[in-house]
Amino acid sequence: MIKNKIYKYFTAEILKNFLIILFALSAVAWTVRAVNFLDLIVNDGHSLKTYLFYSLLNITNIFTKFIPISFLIALVVSIIRFDRQRELLVLWSSGLEKFKILNLFLYISFGILLLQLIFSIFITPSTLYKSRDLIRTSNFDSLASIIKINDFTDSFKKMTFYIEKKDKDILENVFIRDKANNFKNLSGKSDESNDTIIIAKRGFIKNKKIYLNQGVIQTINEEGQVESLYFSKTELNIENLTPRIITAPKLQETSTLSLLSCIFRNTNLISQTCSFADNTKENVTETLARRLVLPLYIPSVCLVACFLLSARKKNISGSFLKNNLIFLIAFLILVAAEILVRFSGLSNINFIVYSLIPIIFAPFLYLLLKYKFLNLRN
Repeated sequence: MIKNKIYKYFTAEILKNFLIILFALSAVAWTVRAVNFLDLIVNDGHSLKTYLFYSLLNITNIFTKFIPISFLIALVVSIIRFDRQRELLVLWSSGLEKFKILNLFLYISFGILLLQLIFSIFITPSTLYKSRDLIRTSNFDSLASIIKINDFTDSFKKMTFYIEKKDKDILENVFIRDKANNFKNLSGKSDESNDTIIIAKRGFIKNKKIYLNQGVIQTINEEGQVESLYFSKTELNIENLTPRIITAPKLQETSTLSLLSCIFRNTNLISQTCSFADNTKENVTETLARRLVLPLYIPSVCLVACFLLSARKKNISGSFLKNNLIFLIAFLILVAAEILVRFSGLSNINFIVYSLIPIIFAPFLYLLLKYKFLNLRN
């Protein structure tokens, strides 16, 4: 019973520190990224609601990136605090073996590993895809914020806007070129024109409509002839304009099953259709390695941090250097894993080597810790 209470106490303290550090780091990173997302409102004209939902959907991607380093910091801080408060010394004096504490920390790392896999394989790709789908399906909220003065704006597909001056809500010298046939009915012709140019002296935007005064509509028909239609007043419905965005999902927004189908598309293992070109296979392999293999380095980092349990501390300065050295080594393992994953997709050998490193390195560290604990006991 006493041992179970000790294990629950250690587990609760480590997980509490882990969650605090994870949310703190993620909050800072999310705030910086949310500021960058303000372009959705300023430049792309999306609503505040769309901006908030889009920003929130990107939190899971930040969580996924900070889980390993948050666990490392939480584990090191917890072990150092347990040691300074003489809690570990009491346990060793009462006859509790260090192996059991080591195994407890290792079990916790497996739980963090499982959490990382759930986020990287399922949650993050799904939320990132939903964020892109949100931008793709949402309508812009303000055209006035998109169109810049004395600048050709092409934020919409096959549409170009130009405004020479803007005095409050009044637009002067408006130029619009429509190559998407959005305004094909303005000329009064039944046939489709490939190109429509609208020029007006003045205008204003209200309720997703552009009201123009004193202008001309020029259309180019299939024979290449230019037809002009002069008007004193007209209105353009801009609600159904298509924003110029990337509709195809990026690799990080694609489901893991779809990526696996790209790797095994020449076999019958997975029958799902692959939508990527052959020259992206390296990137697909790297993305899979980042999702499936990179989390496997978490137990190795945990075992390196557990060397704090076997450190002989003769003085305060020596203890400080030892703690920082162990933390630095564990941190460098995470950095090396992040760097090496970028080369894992270059060849099958690179992927296999990158996958085998944590599988071989973790048992080696465990046996080395076991050897050190036996020497300390003797």
